[in-house]
Amino acid sequence: MAHQKIRKAVFPAAGMGTRFLPATKATPKEMLCLVDKPLIQYGVEEAVAAGCTEIILISSRGKTTMEDHFDSNPELEASLLAKNKTALLEIARSVSRLAKVTVTRQPEPLGLGHAVLMAKEIVGNEPFAVILPDDIVDADIACMRQMVEAFNETGCSILGSEVVEGDAISAYGCLDCTPLASNPRLLEVKNMVEKPAPGTQPSQNAIIGRYILTPRIFEMIENITPGAGGELQLTDAIKALLQHEKVYGYSYIGKRHDAGDKQGFLRATVELGLKHPKLGSDLRAWLKSQTF
Repeated sequence: MAHQKIRKAVFPAAGMGTRFLPATKATPKEMLCLVDKPLIQYGVEEAVAAGCTEIILISSRGKTTMEDHFDSNPELEASLLAKNKTALLEIARSVSRLAKVTVTRQPEPLGLGHAVLMAKEIVGNEPFAVILPDDIVDADIACMRQMVEAFNETGCSILGSEVVEGDAISAYGCLDCTPLASNPRLLEVKNMVEKPAPGTQPSQNAIIGRYILTPRIFEMIENITPGAGGELQLTDAIKALLQHEKVYGYSYIGKRHDAGDKQGFLRATVELGLKHPKLGSDLRAWLKSQTF
């Protein structure tokens, strides 16, 4: 059975990025450079690789540089052309050609569910992807592309998942789920537990910052009870969605880098830097020459 294509990807990016102060005092966290690209570009490229043609940025005051990054820059392009810097010109142009970018604002920081709700009118009545820019997934086949294939198989909402060993699972949303015999990477979700106390987790399957959601999720968000600070939690909305339709987790193939804090960002910089086709060999040689 054919299902609607996943054409739109929502990027919640309205937060203040306080964990990265002072770097984020005037620069959006999503625009911090990881090796040679801003964080958010990794996610946009992943969405495009999965077949998405429209990117919806959930932004806030002072974050116009995100939108500018994906726009054309005639002055820069003219300067590069005049200097015959054709390789750099193509890099600059390729960013603005990635996808159609639409921006809407989240006027108040009222939770991830609320951020997703801001995209309701733009998304319309179709399934869509959600990508959290903090989670960088290094994979031979883009993580969201893997999830789109899972959606094509099920027609249901899909939650990106990875196994987190031991008590570290307590820092994540956790799936109460059963792997399908026909495809063990697909996990039929029965329930979700947010940050379970050590020893109480129903599984070691954590939810990461990748989602494919059916449009019914908007109704669920609008009807859930706000939590602490008046925030609308996406996890609560997905729990409500479970009462109406099936939801699956998907154990993607790839390595996730948590670039949402300074330590994770530094580790991601080193690991992705080592894999960079032009920078990797020199960086590896330099690291080997150091005594730490």
